[in-house]
Amino acid sequence: MLFVRATPRASRSMVAGVGADADGRPVLQLRIAAPPAEGAANSALVDLLSSALQVRKRDVTLQSGATGRAKQVRVNGEGAVLVARLEALIRGNATRSAQ
Repeated sequence: MLFVRATPRASRSMVAGVGADADGRPVLQLRIAAPPAEGAANSALVDLLSSALQVRKRDVTLQSGATGRAKQVRVNGEGAVLVARLEALIRGNATRSAQ
């Protein structure tokens, strides 16, 4: 289960890093190029996460938050592999931000 914060209408879809929600829980920050109309942003979010984590689109399911920026997303797959991919994604993003 991933907790994400999505920002629609970005210049491009990307993983922007890790932040904290209002309760202090870590959340994966995503920028989504699609507008939040008719499910376009949610569909783009699924596309982005499936590509970034190298899983099939059907393995990424929006559990809650369909109409808000804060979302819970279930990603099916081998946990250790997914964690390693997510950590590499975040590390790579942190390196780009520092430059």
